[in-house]
Amino acid sequence: MADFLRGMAIASARRVRGAARLEPEGELRARATDAPPAPCLAPSTDGFDVIAEIKRRAPGGGAGGPSDGDDADLPERLADAYAGGGAVAVSVLTEPLAFSGNLDDLARASRRLAAAARPIPTMRKDFVVDPYQVLEARAAGAGGVLLIAELLDGDAAARLLDAAAATGLWALVEAFGDAGVDRAAAIVGQARTRGVRALLGVNVRDLRTLDVDPGRLARAAERLPADVSAVAESGLRTPADVTAAARMGYRFALIGRTLSGHPEPSDFLAELVGAGRRARQEAA
Repeated sequence: MADFLRGMAIASARRVRGAARLEPEGELRARATDAPPAPCLAPSTDGFDVIAEIKRRAPGGGAGGPSDGDDADLPERLADAYAGGGAVAVSVLTEPLAFSGNLDDLARASRRLAAAARPIPTMRKDFVVDPYQVLEARAAGAGGVLLIAELLDGDAAARLLDAAAATGLWALVEAFGDAGVDRAAAIVGQARTRGVRALLGVNVRDLRTLDVDPGRLARAAERLPADVSAVAESGLRTPADVTAAARMGYRFALIGRTLSGHPEPSDFLAELVGAGRRARQEAA
């Protein structure tokens, strides 16, 4: 496991311990149970969809550009743009140290999207290592949760999937390294046995350098189970990038700062969605 990923997991577990002292798990579970149902994840019959991301900052600046940590209206502004542009769901970064995220951003985006003319779900994106975080996601209105394959052995994955099943959340199971694809596929299989809807994400960012390895999408595509809906993640910046991923068989793309930093995120999102759907239809 890369040092960055390990460090984020350790920090995440520490935050869980602190949060549980303030709100015991039983109280959080009651709050999650009482939360209004999230909108369903409803992929298009056109064969391709985009999960758009709200991310305040990327580690070290890098490809993420300047921080949006002080943008008070960011969750609502981007939620409106993404809903208008045709996103199937909205991923919200809640990790506070490297990404300046928080659960309030998730709750605000969830409320906005649940009330939209075409309601769509949010997904909590974080370094999830404890079922407590799954309960936090549902309490904040999320319909889905990100699980990182490289962080989870079989028992840890089972605990998180059981929490997702109990709260009605779907999961995006993300792999970083090439070898992680097989691990992610196994977790997707575990999810099915528990009645949890799961997507398999392939993230092309190298966690040692934070550079993008675009060849990983093609390498992973050769190993993806035919009956699993795959998500291309990171490094998709143009309609041509999305077209290439769709032609490889990816059913979804998760796109963040490329959209949030665009002057017209709604229009650009619609363009990316259209490119992916045309590619899938041409390949059919």
